[in-house]
Amino acid sequence: MSFRVGIDIGGTFTDLVLLGRAGRTITVKVPSTPDDYSRSIAESLEEALPRIGIGGREIDEVIHGTTVATNAILEKRGVRTGLVTTAGFRDVLEIRRLRMPRLYDLRWQKPEPLAARVDRVEVEERIEHTGRVLQPLDEGSVHAALDKLFDNGVEAIAVALLNSYVNDRHERRVAEIIRERAVDVPICLSCEVHPEIKEYERTSTTVVNAYILPVVGTYLRSLERVLRRLEISGPLRIMQSNGGAMGVDAAAAKPVNIIESGPSAGVVGAAEIAAKLGYEDVLTFDMGGTTAKAAMIEGGRYDRVGELDVGAGINFGARFLKGGGYHVSVPAIDIAEVGAGGGSLVRVDAGGALAAGPESAGAMPGPVCYDQGGSVATVTDANVVLGFISPTQLVGGELAIRSDLSAAAIREQIADPMGVSVDDAAFGIHRVANATMARALRAVSSERGRDPRQFALMVFGGNGPVHAATLARSLDISTILIPPVAGVFSALGLLFPATEHHFVRTFKRELADVARDDIAAAFAALEAEGAGALSAEGYGADMTEHEHQADLRYRGENTNLTVSAAGAVDDPRVLAEGFAREHERTYGYRSDEETVELVNLRLIARGLAAEARVPDSLSVAERSAVPVQGGDRGRTVYYGAETGRLETPVIARSAVGAAWVDGPIIVEEYDSTTVVPPGCRIRRIGWDTLAIEVGPE
Repeated sequence: MSFRVGIDIGGTFTDLVLLGRAGRTITVKVPSTPDDYSRSIAESLEEALPRIGIGGREIDEVIHGTTVATNAILEKRGVRTGLVTTAGFRDVLEIRRLRMPRLYDLRWQKPEPLAARVDRVEVEERIEHTGRVLQPLDEGSVHAALDKLFDNGVEAIAVALLNSYVNDRHERRVAEIIRERAVDVPICLSCEVHPEIKEYERTSTTVVNAYILPVVGTYLRSLERVLRRLEISGPLRIMQSNGGAMGVDAAAAKPVNIIESGPSAGVVGAAEIAAKLGYEDVLTFDMGGTTAKAAMIEGGRYDRVGELDVGAGINFGARFLKGGGYHVSVPAIDIAEVGAGGGSLVRVDAGGALAAGPESAGAMPGPVCYDQGGSVATVTDANVVLGFISPTQLVGGELAIRSDLSAAAIREQIADPMGVSVDDAAFGIHRVANATMARALRAVSSERGRDPRQFALMVFGGNGPVHAATLARSLDISTILIPPVAGVFSALGLLFPATEHHFVRTFKRELADVARDDIAAAFAALEAEGAGALSAEGYGADMTEHEHQADLRYRGENTNLTVSAAGAVDDPRVLAEGFAREHERTYGYRSDEETVELVNLRLIARGLAAEARVPDSLSVAERSAVPVQGGDRGRTVYYGAETGRLETPVIARSAVGAAWVDGPIIVEEYDSTTVVPPGCRIRRIGWDTLAIEVGPE
């Protein structure tokens, strides 16, 4: 029997899911190894393969979601990067867009550019916006600029010249000169990385790509060696931020596309399962050890945006609070992320208030209850004290838990300073974490003009189902869905998406002046690029499909909206109505009088699998499904001051039937724990999913 493997690396755990053709599923959860993430992957595979009696040769495909690109940016572990730009544009990374994510915070400092000013050099050239050469490239200035960069010891070079998106001749000549002088230095050209209008966005995206390219490339090659050592010869694919997968060579060349790869997998998986269960409108919530992430699925589709701010305190992938991090213009699923997870450190701040995160205990030393050297109380420690999480073991007994250490840390650091009991301090931590995480859910719902009460809440991640009910109550959400293998669900979601390549070309003109032949020719050129990219990954012409999109705006606006361009090749006017509807849905109004501008054309080239990537049902291996050990079939759980502690049954998912059962109940599994407090009820529905009906507290 052959299997496909999904591997998701988080800040605390590395999750692995093996999925057979008949839906047979094996899960493994091991601590991440930040010093070398490929080591935790090797450990999880070495544990999983013998358990099911197969070798590496029986693995057809490996799909990986990684935080390596993100961490390289956040931790400033990229390489020293030089920027070659047009004379007069050296400081575009400093000037940015003059946006302040915290308008009234005078202490806020914008992040230091990833290419230091000393490593940013200018060359003499100028191309106007029409593509006409105003000033030929002065190759002497190129050599002088490179002399400076090489003397500085740069390890990668980004080239972003003015208006190269419409005429790339000068950029490509600069690359030729660099190659003549330094064969091995990685080069990133803006005309290849992001050939789109707006010089800051294009320059920033290219610099970020160059900054992380050697780091990501080294990691992916190391991972390939690990897989070969295990005799896994099936293709390695990498999850993209946009919800599609791509080959390892493409990911190594454009690592900006995989910055949000792990979180995207969970949203893709949630959309597939929600469709099978008949839910079209769903909010997804993924809580791990370090962060919590939220996204919206509406009408069965998740939203994509065209840009990200990487490194902002709260990561909004879309239209709000820009300027807090490093700008990256890539298609990405619209995900809001906050620094709150099971490993979030808790404290009493200077004003005497309780705070949780964004600092995290991470994989090492982890929460205090792991007994691995952690000394600061975390959200997980609070959940252990409350009884939400087993006070003795996690991960099917592989991780011992010391509840006494959690209680001592919370008493000393939180309860005594605040003059409350340990139970009340722990419940306060739980609710403060929920308040922080609710920001992410509001960011993708109410701040987009949607009412969260009209959505079901699909919750996953190792810690998500613990917080699901109290979080849903805070937003007046009445239905919760807990998918199978919830604690490693993003790893499962990695196995669902098709291979995708996204392309964009600026096509700026008034929509009324667009000729049918021009738009057809532009899309034909994009389709040729897409066919080439898919062909390199083994997809023939009969195994591909193309999705056309367009970016439009009213004249005078600075923000584009992306709409479907289906049918636009035959009649460009169909774009006008699609844009008007989307503008009204997003901003609350439409206008039949204002001039509509077409800004960019986009193409999604999709490789189609020979077999369905989502099985009709899932059969979870017993060890993954039923970890309740040692006769632990119940424990006392604290549900707040009004309810106090209640004796609560602890059962496996397989023991949850089709009929509604009132809480309190705890469903304990190998990879996660689901808490059903008093006033809620639970049952099991299709695709082995738990449905929770949320009642009042």
